[in-house]
Amino acid sequence: MAKFTLPKNSKVGAGKTHKAPAGAKRVKSFKIYRYDPDSGENPRLDTYEIDLAECGPMVLDALIKIKNEVDTGLTFRRSCREGVCGSCSMNIGGHNTLACLKPIEDVAGEIHIYPLPHLPVLKDLVGDLTHIYAQYQSVQPWLQTETPPPDRERLQSEAERAKLDGLWECILCFCCTTSCPSYWWQGERYLGPAVLLQAARWLNDSRDEKTGERLDQLEDPFKLYRCHTIMNCTNTCPKGLNPAKAIGEIKQMLVERR
Repeated sequence: MAKFTLPKNSKVGAGKTHKAPAGAKRVKSFKIYRYDPDSGENPRLDTYEIDLAECGPMVLDALIKIKNEVDTGLTFRRSCREGVCGSCSMNIGGHNTLACLKPIEDVAGEIHIYPLPHLPVLKDLVGDLTHIYAQYQSVQPWLQTETPPPDRERLQSEAERAKLDGLWECILCFCCTTSCPSYWWQGERYLGPAVLLQAARWLNDSRDEKTGERLDQLEDPFKLYRCHTIMNCTNTCPKGLNPAKAIGEIKQMLVERR
């Protein structure tokens, strides 16, 4: 029988419990992943009991309340609180989503909160996105042209502009990429759903004049074709986008140009 040993410091232990104050009316428990690599200790799950009568409706509200009033050492990313910046992406109740858009009432019982899966953890709920951002940069996500710039803006018809719908709305939260088993297995070479969705955004832009070069860069056994249409990406996207469809359209572009 094969035996597998978990890497050092990967076993999650029981952590501290922070009780709700006396007289709390609507108590909800949050079990939050805590890990500080500098401490040399194993990760743990700390429990925080929060009175929802004194808290906003979203999971991010609870996290901010915990950090402000209970445990100032809790670390997480956040910025806009409106589902625009993508900073507060994390795994809540077993699903990758944005904490600012996830209502507390949508999760029955205790709420388990972890960092995005399959990323190196910098601290607590903060994953290291360095590699994914490097992959994002590799697809050159900006307008590229060869013709001289016009005196005014580069125009598009309404139909041409409509082709970008479902692509430009991506906020780079990477919920999709970190939910993709193909990316878990081959993330060093497979670009993943979020980056490929961004690539599709520029491939479909009528103002861009580097379509051929962009397709050449993607025609690789690993960068694009490790997508097996598992659909986790589409299922988890908090903005309701469909990265799997965008990836399929890139594959179709490569076939049609042959």
